[in-house]
Amino acid sequence: MKSIIIAFAILLEEYYEMTRNWFQPILPLLTALIIFGMFSASSLTWLWLNNRQMSQLPGMFITVITDEPQINVRMGPSSYVYPIVGTLVRGSTAPALGRSQGGDWIQIEFPGAPDNKGWVYSPLVQVSPGALQIVAPPPTPVQPPTSTVDPTLAAQFNLAPTATRLPTFTPPPSLTQPAYVQPASSNSNDSVPLAVIILAFAVLGLIGLPLSLIRR
Repeated sequence: MKSIIIAFAILLEEYYEMTRNWFQPILPLLTALIIFGMFSASSLTWLWLNNRQMSQLPGMFITVITDEPQINVRMGPSSYVYPIVGTLVRGSTAPALGRSQGGDWIQIEFPGAPDNKGWVYSPLVQVSPGALQIVAPPPTPVQPPTSTVDPTLAAQFNLAPTATRLPTFTPPPSLTQPAYVQPASSNSNDSVPLAVIILAFAVLGLIGLPLSLIRR
């Protein structure tokens, strides 16, 4: 840088000797402008190189530490509102870009997702040391329109059932119960009792027994 300044000074001195008659009044102002421009250019160059080196430094990143084989990467910081845009296997890493308002979700760089960004649940990952800035969640995805049925068309299918007359109940024919007729008793007042007949035969036997013994 010093050699460049010396070369410019020598050129200005030679040019001053050549044009000192008409260029002498504005030479100091022109020299100051040239020197100021050179220092400004060098300062801008230094700032650009410094910013480029800072941008190339490694930033924060996340590491999947869950016991599950993989975790889901969602479009936004919610497992109910935002759909799944991909997965990360256990032990994989990804650059961390920010966090949600409560810190429950981490925004990461995820190629293939909308804007190449995704969200992971913070208890399932480990974040490298540092402070992540709060990032606003993406817009909620629009739900698909709900199909509606034309009331006129639906009325054509709402057919009222036709009332059907129930069959009448016909009682079964009555059963005729047979009457039990008790048989007439064979005993009557006119007949001889059976006991009398038996007793008569016993008396005859007793009479006949002695007679048979005597006859022998």
